[in-house]
Amino acid sequence: MTNLMEGEPRRFCRKCLLREMPGEDYFTSLKKYIEGLDRRDRVSSEVYEQRLSLCRECKNLLSGMCRKCGCFVELRAVMRKNDCPDIHPRWEREPEEDVW
Repeated sequence: MTNLMEGEPRRFCRKCLLREMPGEDYFTSLKKYIEGLDRRDRVSSEVYEQRLSLCRECKNLLSGMCRKCGCFVELRAVMRKNDCPDIHPRWEREPEEDVW
């Protein structure tokens, strides 16, 4: 986001994730939601960051959303059951954990 001069409209980064854009309240709400998910449903922090890195390089990322499926990539990438919706997926879903 850039605000070149006072009074000019803000420009938004088209290749940014929500956490990198203005509107901190929205991302904070999404972050709290993600943190509240059962840990068995989430990927590890390392896998999450790797997935986000791949999404950031994708031509289908637009203002934090995937143009293939319309999801917020921060939410899609954290879920173990999700995969990349592209024809040639950048990342795959993870198997569910057996918890006994």
